[in-house]
Amino acid sequence: MNGYRAALTILLCMAGAWPVQLSAQLQLGPAGGPSFQITNVQARKVTSLNGKWRTIVDPYENGYYDFRMQLSREGYFLNLKPKDKADRVEYDFDSSETLNVPGDWNSQRDSLFFYEGTLWYKKSFDYQAKPGNRIFLHFGGANYETIVFLNGERLGMHVGGFTPFDFEITGKVRARDNFVIVKVDNKRRRDGVPTLNTDWWNYGGLTREVTLVEVPATFVKDYFVQLKKGSMDTIAGWVRLNGAQPAQRVTVSIPEAHASVTVRTNAQGYAAFSLPAQLTLWTPDNPTLYEVRVEAEGDSVREQIGFRTIETRGTEILLNGKPLFLRGISAHEEAPFRAGRAFSAEDSRTLLGWAKELGCNFIRLAHYPHNENMLREADRMGVLVWSEAPVYWMIDWENPETFLNASNQLTEVLTRDRNRAAIILWSVANETPITEARNTFLKKLAALVKAEDPTRLTTAAMMHHEVAGTTEVVLDDPLGDVLDVLGCNEYLGWYDGAPEKADRVTWKSPYNKPLIMSEFGADALSGLHGDEGTRWTEEFQENIYHHQVGMLNKIPFLRGTSPWVLMDFRSPRRVLPNVQDFFNRKGLVSERGEKKKAFFVLQEFYREKARQ
Repeated sequence: MNGYRAALTILLCMAGAWPVQLSAQLQLGPAGGPSFQITNVQARKVTSLNGKWRTIVDPYENGYYDFRMQLSREGYFLNLKPKDKADRVEYDFDSSETLNVPGDWNSQRDSLFFYEGTLWYKKSFDYQAKPGNRIFLHFGGANYETIVFLNGERLGMHVGGFTPFDFEITGKVRARDNFVIVKVDNKRRRDGVPTLNTDWWNYGGLTREVTLVEVPATFVKDYFVQLKKGSMDTIAGWVRLNGAQPAQRVTVSIPEAHASVTVRTNAQGYAAFSLPAQLTLWTPDNPTLYEVRVEAEGDSVREQIGFRTIETRGTEILLNGKPLFLRGISAHEEAPFRAGRAFSAEDSRTLLGWAKELGCNFIRLAHYPHNENMLREADRMGVLVWSEAPVYWMIDWENPETFLNASNQLTEVLTRDRNRAAIILWSVANETPITEARNTFLKKLAALVKAEDPTRLTTAAMMHHEVAGTTEVVLDDPLGDVLDVLGCNEYLGWYDGAPEKADRVTWKSPYNKPLIMSEFGADALSGLHGDEGTRWTEEFQENIYHHQVGMLNKIPFLRGTSPWVLMDFRSPRRVLPNVQDFFNRKGLVSERGEKKKAFFVLQEFYREKARQ
């Protein structure tokens, strides 16, 4: 699947090619280098570049292009200073305002609340590298199109707002007075992933951590260590080295399980392995993690990994061979209490803590890859995860570059998270309208997931329809042919009829597969009360949940639910004054942490499911 990423990188670099006459001045090739991706950055030698960065808002992109739309000779990426008192330089990072990194710009400065466009970041640093080691500049995520410069030299470009990327800066970084400048552009695009219209805030900026990563000349770049598909006592995986000496002896060991195997990587730095191991399997009730060591001749990496199996059998979902009902909730990457993009381990513990209090063993992380802290905390806290690609509503289905973009973002999150025991479902889409072009696009994404990670299940939030003249609702989206688990969003009682409609509905599916009702719910402003027939009140939302529970209990192939949504979140679509105020109010918890009445209806439903 690396071909998808390579092809996308080439396309994007060609699209952003630099004028030849400026290449020598800027000391780079026509496009800069491709982005890279290192697994488990947290376990390496890292130096944080988080904190306050100098910023320049640039809605016309004058810091990048001149008035002829050619690359500017005075671009902000050069960080120019006046040579004398008569010299004209029309910008100055060092006297410009600051923003915190990680963080979105919309929630940090009132004037940027609705801003979509280009913003420049600058950070100065000193760095003394160990001789012979390699240095990478790592971004946990930046929304959406990012171009990175170091000391005036373009390093490269990354597209996608939610996945990590790295640029090698070995030989480019100085002991003193380095400056990294980043152009981040969050303008929505028709051919983008996601596309123009969404129901969440388009938070711009360096929304996740920025670090320097130092590794040996040849290092452990990536690895996959999980139970062999269909086995509970054999680990099967692979390791990949990167560097000038790719053929090495590599040992993979789990000391606590007294399991170890040594293999030799080939000329491409790759080796597969398998080893028997007697393990305590990871479950939500007992989320056991083992220290796994991957040790090459000149490098070693350690990581906490859990081991469990996940499979389907007919309409059942089996965790470690046992039937499972997924008591879940959907969530956005919205920060509790402060609003804005969530990014910290503390944010993750708060959100997952609310889910656990609700009675959840499962969370749907919608509608894009969430930050790595969320996945690692889910591993530790014992919360199963649905991870979703940002293929949402209307994508440019027939555009090959859009598919390459989607597949690259999906591959990057697979690379980052494939060793997380918590993840059991890779979702390829949400609420996409059925067409032949869409079916082809999404079936190719599902095939990509299976090729990259055959140990987990595939799903998507799919479409359904009512049979005219009956009370039947049928889930027969053609995508169901290739997915392991069916997902379905329905809003009976809110967008579709009165709450009582749910009492009369029966659900059908031609697929002998398990169903997760991936969304349902209603808006309620926390603290707004009235009778159960008054929209926007907590009582109206509570009433819808009562009727939903009755309906859900009658679906014979239902194996999980993830109602919409854990916490209220910002959305520019939601404009009703004094109620929405640019928040989607379907949360069971307000952005201030206040639990609404429907929270306790779902909590009791999940307590009953747990008893069963």
